[in-house]
Amino acid sequence: MYGAPGSGLREIAGLHLSSSRFFPIFSPDFQIIGEILAKPLSGRHPHPVPVRPIVNCPFSIIHFQSTNMQSSRRDFLKQLGQASAGLGLYAALPPLPALAESGKKMFFEISLAEWSLHKTLFAGKMTNLDFPVMAKQTFGISVVEYVNQFFKDKARDTAYLKDLMKRCDDNGVKSHLIMIDGEGNLGDTDKAKRKQAVENHYQWVDAAKYLGCRTIRVNAAGEGTAEEVQKAAIDGLRTLSEFAAKQNINVIVENHGGYSSNGQWLAAVMKGVGLKNCGTLPDFGNFCVNRTKPETNTPEGWAKTRCLEEYDRYKGTRELMPFAKGVSAKSHDFDENGNETHTDYAKMLRIVKDAGFKGYVGVEYEGSKLSEEEGIKKTKALLERVGATV
Repeated sequence: MYGAPGSGLREIAGLHLSSSRFFPIFSPDFQIIGEILAKPLSGRHPHPVPVRPIVNCPFSIIHFQSTNMQSSRRDFLKQLGQASAGLGLYAALPPLPALAESGKKMFFEISLAEWSLHKTLFAGKMTNLDFPVMAKQTFGISVVEYVNQFFKDKARDTAYLKDLMKRCDDNGVKSHLIMIDGEGNLGDTDKAKRKQAVENHYQWVDAAKYLGCRTIRVNAAGEGTAEEVQKAAIDGLRTLSEFAAKQNINVIVENHGGYSSNGQWLAAVMKGVGLKNCGTLPDFGNFCVNRTKPETNTPEGWAKTRCLEEYDRYKGTRELMPFAKGVSAKSHDFDENGNETHTDYAKMLRIVKDAGFKGYVGVEYEGSKLSEEEGIKKTKALLERVGATV
């Protein structure tokens, strides 16, 4: 450990202090890993000087005694070492550089996808207006991703949008994107239906702009062969993206079932569109390319379906990352160590980082074993833990 005195103080070991001060503890590569709190002494009575960590270090509070304000540097460090050794800390601590490494800043920021709360929303226990407030106050997340299903008829309701925006502003929340469903297939092979689908999305481009969002997420679905739908999707996405570009809005496609869950297919669509504001939203879990038919077109109906064929999620994410303008951290189940059981988050986040991505990674819990609140918290904790190490 290396100590550095604060501004205006003569030395750390001499305790020449007029008030309580914190001193940073540095690792050999000059990463701050903790702090020493030094307090002035009163008379001849012992006074505690604790050590506290800044990052996730396995430090306990260490106390040592000093009975002389003129204690020597040697005595100061000797007592600190004795206290640490007495608690067995040196044996438990990893090397200091590793300790410092665990506290590095994540390369991404965390956002919250509204779909994580879809059961609560569909049950009427909260509304879309409550979402940004809950994101910040319950989960400590300051960036949100809306789902248009929860304010379906409000795209042109400026009074509603103004209220939503005010709630964001009052809570220090940023609106990142709107996920659009139910407005038609942008890859529809019927030209007239595809044109209508494109125009149906215009109102959401306007709403996104009003709310301060940068992006809308759409679907590149359609019926036909892979080649037919790909050609149609390129046309539909290009038309919508050209419209959105006038308002500086991105149009991004998620791997969301069917052909779009084939990373190679969707990457080819992106190359075909060839516009800067048209990209992807890689989802860690949506790589099922062939699924049984749902009994009903509801979340409950889809939850009961089975995946018959799945595209490799790591390969798919790697293929989609060059076009990514957001990432969706899908989660379902967790083991006793807090790891997602279907996706290796460390492997996924390395793929994301290696692509040079530095944007938002959205928490999207879709499991059934935990409550939505608990699932969101576990997903966030996992992202924070793994994100600080990759």
